Amino acid sequence: MALGTSNIASERPDEVALADSLAELSWQQVDDLLDRVTHGVLRQDLGPACRVAVFAENSIEVVLAHLGSFLGGASTVPISFHLTAEECGYILDDSEAKILFVGPETAERGIAAALLGEVDLVVGWRCSADVGVVSWDTWLAKAPAESPQVEHLSPLPHLHYTSGTTGFPKGTETPPAMWLGGETIGEHVQRISDSPNLSSGRLGLTIAPLYHTGPLSGIRGLLGGNRSVILGRFDPREVLSAIEKYSISSVFMVPTHFQRLLALPKEVRQRYDISSLNAVHHTGSACPVDVKREMIEWFGPILVEAYGATEAGATNMITSEEWLKHPGSVGKTLSGFEVVVVDEDGALLDPGSVGHLYFRDKTGRGIVYHNNPDATREAHLEPGVFTMGEMGYVDDDGYVFITDRSKDMVVSGGVNLYPAEAERVLSQHPHVADVAVIGVPDKDLGEQMKALVVPVASDKPLDVEELLEFCQASLAKLKCPKTVDFVEDLGRNAMGKVNKRKLRSPYWPTERTIG
Repeated sequence: MALGTSNIASERPDEVALADSLAELSWQQVDDLLDRVTHGVLRQDLGPACRVAVFAENSIEVVLAHLGSFLGGASTVPISFHLTAEECGYILDDSEAKILFVGPETAERGIAAALLGEVDLVVGWRCSADVGVVSWDTWLAKAPAESPQVEHLSPLPHLHYTSGTTGFPKGTETPPAMWLGGETIGEHVQRISDSPNLSSGRLGLTIAPLYHTGPLSGIRGLLGGNRSVILGRFDPREVLSAIEKYSISSVFMVPTHFQRLLALPKEVRQRYDISSLNAVHHTGSACPVDVKREMIEWFGPILVEAYGATEAGATNMITSEEWLKHPGSVGKTLSGFEVVVVDEDGALLDPGSVGHLYFRDKTGRGIVYHNNPDATREAHLEPGVFTMGEMGYVDDDGYVFITDRSKDMVVSGGVNLYPAEAERVLSQHPHVADVAVIGVPDKDLGEQMKALVVPVASDKPLDVEELLEFCQASLAKLKCPKTVDFVEDLGRNAMGKVNKRKLRSPYWPTERTIG
């Protein structure tokens, strides 16, 4: 039986442990499938990096691929299913993954990416026979029936990829703040089982993509006894229906989810019984004050907001009760960190003064980028003191407020987007003389990207749709600007730099130029 679920399967074999829109699995079925995935990973040569990548939309299989690979001693690499084959291939090559799991929506891109990344095996579920992947069912059927002995293997954290200001993805392992550690997989699973949050037997709803750290951390609770319902692309009615049907107790969301739920007519919202909910965790981007207040009025004071980053985990947290007293705050800094606010010269600022936000990791680790010591160094003020690229202040009560962004980044629907990627592509268009991509307001997503383009002098005017299609041919659509404005000049200084804040300001109603 699979490590972590064997006792649960013995005690509650028929209870639904894992479900999505297509199927429901009991603990006994989950236990058997995890055994098979683990065996499949163990029999494959993963090389020195021991990495397995998952490139698929939310499903039961994504959960099993991540957890079974972990139990087989692998570090899994969650890849956004929005990426192009070339973008995925870069990650596969950089991570040295040797197995790639795909779904029907990503199979063709996955095959092309595997060739670029020199992946040995591509396994896919519900894929057309002519795509060329190894069938998930066939792959599992070849696994032996006995339980694998994996307790002695070392537990390896996920390797996440986050884009950067240089336009190339950076890998970073799940930080200690979000990883329970342990010398062996047996010890790690025991820590999950001992964690009140991961072993309470509660039923959680996963609606955010499983390539994000928050929902990915939540599904690890399956090894401790927590159950999960997995939904695909967000549909507000489907979410409310699932909460009622399964008596969901917890869910992870981003502010865009809140806005789409609140957009439903009030009479529609009132049809669903959501009284089983006792925790709504949210992060990803700043939540408008009026939106959060309305959600608390509807759901009750059960919202818990976390602020942090993939590289560091959560540095701050705030409950609904605290937030109502300090609206707009991301909370006090958690015990493993210390907030540091400095001016342009690195001098410490007093409470209430706006400056660059840094956090001191009390372990001294800070954040670490895979294969990228320069990016690691640039993120730190000093060893262990790192920034997530934002400005803000701390009030007299110790609550942190975010006011602006110093890092060239746009947060759209909870997803970090880096303009440098789109700028790099658009600058290659033969009729673009110069380009800058900025964040502008978006009622639904908080922010969206807009390209400011200086055209090459020509009798033929540039076509907006042509530019957008040119960008989308090289980058995932969500990484490309949604709109284009043509300008005469970007105001570059003598060093060739542009003032992004100045470029953004005409598009924003207040001095705050982030969502």
